[in-house]
Amino acid sequence: MASAGIVSVALFLAGPAQAQQEVDVALVLAVDISYSMDEEEQQLQRQGYVEALRSFPFLDAVRRGAVGRIAVTYLEWAGTATQDVIVPWQIIEGPESADAFIDKLKAAPIRRAYRTSVSGGIDFAAKLFTDIPFKPLKRVIDVSGDGPNNQGRAVTAARDEAVARGITINGLPIMLKRPGYMDIVELDDYFRDCVIGGQGAFMVPIREQHQFTDVIRTKLILEVAGHAPPAAEIVRAQATQPRVSCLVGERQWNERMGN
Repeated sequence: MASAGIVSVALFLAGPAQAQQEVDVALVLAVDISYSMDEEEQQLQRQGYVEALRSFPFLDAVRRGAVGRIAVTYLEWAGTATQDVIVPWQIIEGPESADAFIDKLKAAPIRRAYRTSVSGGIDFAAKLFTDIPFKPLKRVIDVSGDGPNNQGRAVTAARDEAVARGITINGLPIMLKRPGYMDIVELDDYFRDCVIGGQGAFMVPIREQHQFTDVIRTKLILEVAGHAPPAAEIVRAQATQPRVSCLVGERQWNERMGN
């Protein structure tokens, strides 16, 4: 159930006048708010998106697109019971529209929730493209997270279903802390082999706190314009056998919690 004050999916469908508006990309920013993300990380993550969305390189990439505008929505997810739209679908085509999006994002409180269902986040994000009031040339889900799936269906099942619908899933693995209770060392391999997929899919890991804004900006630029600064640490999806078990999170949870 959505939290009080959070916009429900039904409320953000635009009217007929916008039904045929074309955009270069329809982008779902699917952001992890599970308890494994501490408050400082949550603040850094939120601020990273704020700074990236208002940056000149990002807005310039939007302007240079074939259409010159994109549609973006901001989704927060944790366990299977927590997927909330924080900022509904909105056009970004310049500084004013970016600021309008950012104002809504900054107004939303920082929250944390129980468990980690990457598959639930992907499934919910994929549904947001249904009846979208725009005509996107490309549909992308941008998934951030600091741990593997440990609730809901297998993440590969959610990924493969979304990819079969023509959706690209990119990843932002957050690797700031030493692996602990429910973490894995190879989170970047997990995202590459188990989470991302679709045409041009890639992931960019965050390994240090100071990287949040730069990495998020780099990732958004690549998603919008198909290019990135040469120094970016970008890892493309690989058509190989997974290096890590895609059920590692479920196994960890069962071993430690017994269910």
